[in-house]
Parts: sequence; structure tokens; C-alpha cells
Amino acid sequence: MEWMHFLRWTHIIGATVLLGTGAGIAFFMVMAHRTRDARLIAHTASIVVIADWLFTATAVAAQPITGTLLAMEMGWPLTQGWIVAALALYVFTGLFWLPVVWIQHKLRDLAREAAETGAPLPERYFRLYRIWFACGFPAFFAVLAILWLMVARPAF
Repeated sequence: MEWMHFLRWTHIIGATVLLGTGAGIAFFMVMAHRTRDARLIAHTASIVVIADWLFTATAVAAQPITGTLLAMEMGWPLTQGWIVAALALYVFTGLFWLPVVWIQHKLRDLAREAAETGAPLPERYFRLYRIWFACGFPAFFAVLAILWLMVARPAF
């Protein structure tokens, strides 16, 4: 029984980290972007990149492991409708998260270059920012849907 509680706890912590880090990263990037200050954006984006690799990537790797072990421990087949839906949404989220991570690196680099040279942020920065911003919505709502599926476990 202790093992199951540990799995449940780690799975919930992972889900919380995914939601919280995603929301926090988005908030700080948007707030930095609004300043149009290349130095501030470069600094914020540097921290965001570290946070994404340290927290988000760790949770992304742990969630399928803890989720699979928890389902096995609970006796839930991985073919159950809500689990299949959650896994599909997880992949969907990843398809948006991977480009977002790449874009965050590029935003950081473009802002650093502008800050170092004293030049304004280039048009490429703004184009990538719009893509980054647009990718965040489907990924965020997919994570919310996954959390709902985990809690409600509806019968499909």
C-alpha cells in the first residue's frame, strides 16, 4: 500500500510541476516580452530555458513512468478509455512543447544579441514569439484536460 501512495504522490507532483511550470514560464515570458527590453527578455528567457529543462523535462519523463506503474498497481488496463485519451493528449501536448522549447532558446539568443549590440529586437524575434504564444494555448488546455481525466476517470 505504501508503494501505491508513493506512486500516486509522485504522479500528482509531476502533474503539478507540468501545470505550474508551464503557467509560470508563460507568465514570465509574456511579462518580459511586454517590456520590449532586450536585456530583460534575454535574462528572463535564460531562466525560462533552465526551468524548462530542469523542471518540465523531468516531469515529462517521469509522468508516463509513474502513470504506467500506478495504473498497473491499481489494476487499470492501459487500454481504458480515459487513460488512452490522457496519453493521446500527452503526446499532443508534447508536439507543442518541443517547438516551444526550441523557440525559447531562439528568443533568448535573439534578445541576447540585440542587447549586446544595442540593436532593437529583430522581426524574427517577434515572429517566433507569436508562434511561441500560439503554441502555448493548446498545450496548456491539453494539460488541464489530462488533469481532469486523471481526477474524473470517465468511462468512455
